[in-house]
Amino acid sequence: MRFFIVSVALVLGIGSSTTQAQFQRSQAIELSCVHLYPVQMKYLEKHVNFSKLDKRLEARTIEQFIKRLDGSKLYLIDKDVKDMEHMMNNVFDKTLHKDCSSLDKANQLFIKRVAERVDYAKKYLGPKFKFDEKAQIQRDPQDRPRPKTVADANKFHENYMQYQVATYLATDMKLDEAKQIIVRNYERALKRVQEMKKEDLLSSYLDSFARALDPHSSYLSADALEDFEIQMRLSLEGIGATLSSQDGFTVIEQLIPGGSADASGKLKAKDKIVAVAQGKDGAFTNVIEMELRDVVKLIRGPKNSQVRLKILRKAAKENQRFEITLVRDQIKLEDEAANIQYMDREVNGQKLKVALLNLPSFYADNRKNGPSAATDMKKLLAEAVKNKADAVVLDLSTNGGGSLRDAVDIAGLFFGTGNVVKQSQRAPAEDQINYETLRDTDSTVDWSGPLVVLTSRVSASASEIVSGTLQDYKRAVIIGGDHTFGKGTVQSVEYLPPGLGAIKTTVGMFFTAGGESTQHRGVSGDLVFPSTYSQDDVGEKILDYSLPPKKIKEFLSPTAYVTEGPNAWTQVNKEIIEKLKKKSAPRVAESKEFKKVREDLDKIKKRGKNIIVGDIIKDREKDPKKKKGEDGEDDENTNLSREERKKKYLERADVIEALNVAADLAVELHSPSIKVGSKTKSATEPSETTTSETN
Repeated sequence: MRFFIVSVALVLGIGSSTTQAQFQRSQAIELSCVHLYPVQMKYLEKHVNFSKLDKRLEARTIEQFIKRLDGSKLYLIDKDVKDMEHMMNNVFDKTLHKDCSSLDKANQLFIKRVAERVDYAKKYLGPKFKFDEKAQIQRDPQDRPRPKTVADANKFHENYMQYQVATYLATDMKLDEAKQIIVRNYERALKRVQEMKKEDLLSSYLDSFARALDPHSSYLSADALEDFEIQMRLSLEGIGATLSSQDGFTVIEQLIPGGSADASGKLKAKDKIVAVAQGKDGAFTNVIEMELRDVVKLIRGPKNSQVRLKILRKAAKENQRFEITLVRDQIKLEDEAANIQYMDREVNGQKLKVALLNLPSFYADNRKNGPSAATDMKKLLAEAVKNKADAVVLDLSTNGGGSLRDAVDIAGLFFGTGNVVKQSQRAPAEDQINYETLRDTDSTVDWSGPLVVLTSRVSASASEIVSGTLQDYKRAVIIGGDHTFGKGTVQSVEYLPPGLGAIKTTVGMFFTAGGESTQHRGVSGDLVFPSTYSQDDVGEKILDYSLPPKKIKEFLSPTAYVTEGPNAWTQVNKEIIEKLKKKSAPRVAESKEFKKVREDLDKIKKRGKNIIVGDIIKDREKDPKKKKGEDGEDDENTNLSREERKKKYLERADVIEALNVAADLAVELHSPSIKVGSKTKSATEPSETTTSETN
């Protein structure tokens, strides 16, 4: 079984669905060394670039495996890395002969180094510890070399612990309490690596192999596959909550509307789950210090079954403890589905209604009558037409991608029939590349009016297909980020035998109808707003082994352009975009929210790569809201109702300005100088010299 995606953001939902992943787990096949070699070869059957094992791929795999062990560069020194590389030499040949001893040896060396770091942390954070606000640290591991000696490691570790202490002190925590929490965190890290199951180590190796191919190939264990399917299908069976692990406790981050946890009225965000029991009479299992995914397994279960939780709630005077019984049910993840709302705007005395259509992901459920982003979008656009909206804003600003087919269908909702994207794929002959053209075949134009697409640097893959295609056809104005993420590759997800999860393999690169790959370059904004995402460390081009960009001949379809009748739509030209820029610029310049974004970006640039730990506390003192959680997290955000989250969303500066631009566009497109249909042919028809049909 195989299906195609162009990106997906995984979320952890506390629940389960009747999925292939759940079926796999019931078969109780456990990943072992014997599976590694055949799984590796399975990737090579379809990967766009690699078709055989070689020394270059082996070196990448070893590098990724070491990075998975110690990506923070906190535990291993240079010599350790060289020793691991020596241990894992010829690892492909070893897996062929079912020998995984080198993985075990590398892991044992890592455990030893973690234990040593924990001992050093306890010593350094002892009674003689003094907080040094002048200490500096390069927090990003990419910016610093790995320590060459133990002395170098100790020096970095000291500054790192100063940084950790500062983040806690900035929340008004006392020094002794901060030190205790940090020591417990180190002890917990050691316990986690010491208790790692062999299956997890092998999963880590397979994922390292996949990511050595390119950044978006990966290995999905049975657990990861189930989470993936929940996200794609937007439904689960469970209590309806999302969890995190904090200081050894499993903490409720958010209650999902419609779930039994929310309906009970007894649970809140930040409640801690300390024990879990099954049914009416099952014994409680203590889950303090338990791995989060193991807690999730205890809470997940079939619809209509009972689960009992022991809860610890922090209170002003005295912590509260209580038990609660919940009945698992099917929950629709409505906040992740396409949704629409209408906002009023006024331009030159003209009152306008703008439809704000938010699409958080390109979800798709291949089961009969399952949810589909394209189907939902079609319904919402019909509603926008019925409600006589004057313009539509399609918000893809937080959309990391998803179903390729849905991306093609959604792009086609806004024009006639025609080509949307070409996907490259490896031909049976290893040195050849074939191209498959994906088209929209529905002649209906579901929305022919003014269209604005809101993007950012985290808009990726399927979002880039839609925004790039609409830009190529001059169908929409793309606004927001200077460019999108720049992920121009397609992955297929293929199930392995029961219990072994699935593999996600990059099988090709996609090109929008203008012939451009979005790889690295992304889709450029026609109007650009200040954004906290507009930093050099956000984007495809910085990822390990990212595939290089390519370009092919354009394949725009004349049949996409509709110039007459009720489905007629108007192309957006440079003149219109310049007018929109002139109207938008003063609003953006005067916006307090955008001003704050610019100030934050300036601070980041001035700060450079080094962080002075004392500045962390000073920054928190200037902004009291940041004291509500470590690293500036505002705890109140996790306890907002759906209506409160909607209100917060509508207060976003980029969303507000997108609505303003859409209203301006509606006025421009309905001005006497721009006519829809055959009255002004040059404004609505493509140039024959720049378009070609590809079937």
